[in-house]
Amino acid sequence: MSRESSVVRDTTETSIDLRLNLDGTGVYSIETGVGFFDHMLSHIARHGGLDLSLKARGDLHVDEHHLVEDVGICLGKVIREALGEKRGIERFGTAFVAMDEALARTVIDLSGRSYLVFHASFSREIINGFSLELVKEFFQAVAGEGKMNIHIALLYGANAHHQAEAIFKSFGRALRQAVRLTTLDSVPSTKGVL
Repeated sequence: MSRESSVVRDTTETSIDLRLNLDGTGVYSIETGVGFFDHMLSHIARHGGLDLSLKARGDLHVDEHHLVEDVGICLGKVIREALGEKRGIERFGTAFVAMDEALARTVIDLSGRSYLVFHASFSREIINGFSLELVKEFFQAVAGEGKMNIHIALLYGANAHHQAEAIFKSFGRALRQAVRLTTLDSVPSTKGVL
């Protein structure tokens, strides 16, 4: 069973070509034109064990918002499509990740319902031109299009780079756990569907 999906999204604000394999080895090729964002996305792929190919352009002369949000929409969409009926998946995933002095926790439920709870206060607002308020916007888009519950908490930390990196790594690891195939050949819900 192939658990792969791809999407091409072209709007007046962004152009995105994203390909995902849930059963990959963490191989990635990411080009968004926003270096810090590329770096964060690489952690999702590597720590999620996902093969991810992403080429994206956006109206960066405005700011990074449209690009970051649309990449989140596309990532959520391909995760949802690659899961299909979600038969035999673990469904839930939890990960704590330390990055030096920072500690983040992500909990995921691939429930078929969209919800984000995001508790993070960064020690500064911008890293290399990237506004850290976009971290929440990205995960809001992933949760919305991916039809999943995502609860993210930055428990503590002092360095903004470490804070953000811990969040993205913990999301990748929690996602890897949630999409993992079990020995069951059923949908993990009393309703019979997710």
